[in-house]
Amino acid sequence: MWLIILAILAVLVIFVIVSYNGLVKSRMHTKEAWSQIDVQLKRRNDLLPNLIETVKGYAKYEGSTLEKVTELRNQVAAATSPAAAMQASDALSRQVSGIFAVAENYPALQANSNFLKLQEELTNTENKISYSRQLYNSVTSSYNVKLETFPSNVIAGMFGFKAADFLQVPEEEKAVPTVDFSGLGD
Repeated sequence: MWLIILAILAVLVIFVIVSYNGLVKSRMHTKEAWSQIDVQLKRRNDLLPNLIETVKGYAKYEGSTLEKVTELRNQVAAATSPAAAMQASDALSRQVSGIFAVAENYPALQANSNFLKLQEELTNTENKISYSRQLYNSVTSSYNVKLETFPSNVIAGMFGFKAADFLQVPEEEKAVPTVDFSGLGD
């Protein structure tokens, strides 16, 4: 009789240990995925001063655009949470796109090899940020599922595990773009 009770207790202890370790591992994967986003944000922040200096030489009258990029870059660096960092990052991405649009007005800038290289590096970094966001949300989903499904939700509750937040798409990016082909084919 005691052997059966000990066996049941041993199975329960092993179950708690395995479940707890699985939750810790999932939580760490979520943190690691955020770290990858953070690395790419830092990379972009490191590239931007070079881009700004290159553009300044050609586009002297676009100072407000360049100042806004610098301000947003500082907001990304100073963010205290993933949500705040991504909100500032999204605004920065839109502003960097504005720099590329401004650059179209300066043919000499478009031909500058430093500008072209920086533009390519920033485009690659933006793609990496996008991929890292997808990975973060995927890992976060797996972690949150463990927190909500039985029996791991019991262990999660016992040890105070908290759900991770998903990264959201900014509202302005959800808007359906307007496409007008009425002028074509005339």
